[in-house]
Amino acid sequence: MKGKSNHAMEDCLVSEFKVVDDNELGLFAIFDGHMGHDVAKYLQGHLFDNILKQSDFWTDTVSALKNAYQTTDKEILEQSFQLGKGGSTAVTAILINGHKLVVANVGDSRAVICRKGAAKQLSVDHEPSKERQLIESKGGFVSNIPGDVPRVDGQLAVARAFGDKSLKRHLSSEPDIAVEIIDDDVEFIILASDGLWKVMSNQEAVESIRSIKDSHSAAKRLIDEAISRKSKDDISCIVVRFH
Repeated sequence: MKGKSNHAMEDCLVSEFKVVDDNELGLFAIFDGHMGHDVAKYLQGHLFDNILKQSDFWTDTVSALKNAYQTTDKEILEQSFQLGKGGSTAVTAILINGHKLVVANVGDSRAVICRKGAAKQLSVDHEPSKERQLIESKGGFVSNIPGDVPRVDGQLAVARAFGDKSLKRHLSSEPDIAVEIIDDDVEFIILASDGLWKVMSNQEAVESIRSIKDSHSAAKRLIDEAISRKSKDDISCIVVRFH
């Protein structure tokens, strides 16, 4: 589900189930584009295909995800003439046979799981201030202008992203990855772009929808709440309930 800001929507999402090699996969993702939506749109159409093409997807899912993220970023950079100079963050969640959840992300879109009412963040917010040393080691810099957030080379407010060809020497597309076993204590997972998390804590988000059993209604509640809190950004949200 998406909520609008006052400019063209740059977020794309994926939410689908499919059967692959007799295994049921749930594929969920939020792609939060910047400087246009073309890179986010490309990720929507290609990232999961690239992940599932990896020969070691079933035996070493973490390695497969890392390779697929890098491969997809390479494709995007090679097509920068068509896709433009923009980029996108990503958070992906793959549910394997309803039992194992593998979350990967670059940037500041976030995945939060609810276990017995407690919020647990599975993704990592890749903020320039946290990765200053790495950015500087590659020859870049992190700006810190009063009244603004830290930015890579004075431009981008995330330290990892797909695309952004002009910043790529200083910008990583390597994902952080978390694996979670879905047992009876896990109630649901929220995937959302930073438009939600700028105005709501993980625990607030979990508590606001814990009593809502319909996933679509839960996602709508979160977006409506973020808008009521004056979120200025695009807001995309997916809720997956396990029981």
